[in-house]
Order: sequence, then C-alpha cells, then structure tokens
Amino acid sequence: MSRSLQGKTLFITGASRGIGLAIAKRAARDGANIAIAAKSVTENPKLPGTIFTAAQEIEAAGGRALAISCDIRFDDQVEAAMQKTVDIFGGVDILVNNASAIDLRGVDQLDMKRFDLMHQINARGSYLCARLALPHLRKAENPHILTMSPPLDMNPKWFAPNLAYTMAKYGMSLVTLGLSKDLAREGIAVNSLWPETAIATAAVGNLLGGEEVIKRSRKPEIVADAAHAILTRASRDCTGRFFIDVLALAEEGITDLSAYSVDPNQAAILDFFLEEPISPNVVKSAFHAGR
Repeated sequence: MSRSLQGKTLFITGASRGIGLAIAKRAARDGANIAIAAKSVTENPKLPGTIFTAAQEIEAAGGRALAISCDIRFDDQVEAAMQKTVDIFGGVDILVNNASAIDLRGVDQLDMKRFDLMHQINARGSYLCARLALPHLRKAENPHILTMSPPLDMNPKWFAPNLAYTMAKYGMSLVTLGLSKDLAREGIAVNSLWPETAIATAAVGNLLGGEEVIKRSRKPEIVADAAHAILTRASRDCTGRFFIDVLALAEEGITDLSAYSVDPNQAAILDFFLEEPISPNVVKSAFHAGR
C-alpha cells in the first residue's frame, strides 16, 4: 500500500499547536485533509497558536484544513465536530487523540477541579472521540486511531509523585489496550505513541523549566515523523502497540536523530514513564527525582 496520507482525512484533537500541529503539518505535506479540533480561538501569550493559525500553517504545507472550535469534554461538541468533518471532507480515515491536560501536583496540593479536568480531557476525551469516530472509521480503507499516551507500567513509582496525572494519562493508554483488541477483527488499527524525550512545546517550557528544558528537548517533528510512519502502515498489520518515537523511526530505517535536537550540544531529557534511554545522548533528569 501507499506510504502516503494523500487524500486521507485526519481528525486531530489539540492540533492548534505543539505535537498535534506537527503531526497535522506532516500529513499536510502528503496532501491530507486535517480537521483541527481544539479550544484555542484567541491568542494566548503563554500558549501561542489558535485553530486559525494552525489552519494557515497546514494549508501552507500542502494540506486542506478545517478549523473547528471543540472542547472534547463535551459530547455534543465532539459529535458536531466529527459530523462537520464528514460533511466537508467526506469521511474520517484517522483519529489522533492528542489533546491532553497536565498537572503534576501531588495528592495534598491538587484540587478536585483540576483532577476532573485532566480525566475529562485525557481519558474520557480519548474514549469519546474514538466512540464517535468509529462509524466513520469503519467505512475507511485503512483506518487508524493513534493516541499520544505512554506504555503501561504498573510500577508504583510512576504513580506516587503525581497520581492524578498518571491516572489520567494511563486512562488514554487503556483506550488503546482495550480498543485494539475489540476492533482487531474489523481491521481498525489502534495504537499509542510516546516520545523518548521531552519535546519542545510551549506546555513543556511553561510547566517543566522554561528555556533550559527546551534546550534539552527534541523538536515536535520527531513525533510527527513517527506518527506518519505508523499511520501509513496497513491497519490490519499494525495494532495494539505502544510505540516510542525513536523505535517507530528505527523500524523505518531512521536512526540519525541529530536533526530533531533543539540544541545538539545538550543531552536530551528522558520523558516521563520511561525507565531507561533508548537512543544515545539522552539522560534522566529531575523528571525522575523520587521515582
């Protein structure tokens, strides 16, 4: 089969910036249609980018874009967004569950409003989007669901410092675990993807240490290229996997990662939920303190 996304329609949550936008722009280079389902409709100095600026970048990259204001916590908004995508582009071939909320405070500091927000966006939102995409994916030639979530590891050290976030993020991974088995006979691929290192996004810079962490991160394009490699595989042959970006690229013969470094002179920081580095020039950091 073709290793291109030309003519395919991707519904990407949280695609107004960061990893979601990078995945969208990589697909756009093939000539894909992208539904940008995100909340950002006005500029935020701390989180630059809106659904409208994302649409401009996607179209400049060669794709067709549909900017949809959508909060995935609400069933009616997702249903309307999915239907609008089908009305404009004729269907949905790929769902990318990228939208996610993060708060690393522990049980004594985190209020329940923030707890609920993370679970509504991360776990419930991924489940909801998958549920509403399914009728359309069943009609697609090579249907995929790809969720930005980590491999499951029940070691208590991943839960202890930031229980609420881990619960919410692992909830996304459970969507992959369950649906991949449930939908295997229908040929709908369901996988997860997680970066080996910190990724240079506004959220990482704001939450985890600013410019110093950004310098020790990789560019969002590494995740986008890994996602492209997964989404262009035959759906019946590629499901139920928890990919790490560098390993997905290695399966494609891509092992030189230097172009993805923000600062090639800095060692990249190992991401949450991973025990040991996979590629060279990656180190553990304060992310793993106390784990």
